[in-house]
Amino acid sequence: MKRRKTHEAPLDALRGLGPKSREMLARVGVTTATELQASDPFTLYARIKAIEPAASLNLLYALIGAIENRDWRDVARDDKTRILMRLDDLGIAPK
Repeated sequence: MKRRKTHEAPLDALRGLGPKSREMLARVGVTTATELQASDPFTLYARIKAIEPAASLNLLYALIGAIENRDWRDVARDDKTRILMRLDDLGIAPK
């Protein structure tokens, strides 16, 4: 008996992820909403920065927003200090 593949929502089903963000996520192997939601946004951001150094901090805000179903601007405004401290702990804080 064949098992059916469950339908997984595409990344564009999540809020705040534009075409460039989805393209960068695909480059690190994340192509579905489920894969993104199961990931640590800081780890994904570090992986993307390693292959796309020009990726901005707005990408991380968008990743967190997509995972938490929040607008990326709210994430940037409300969580910026916590995010920057975590990036500093990981050694990838912006200079």
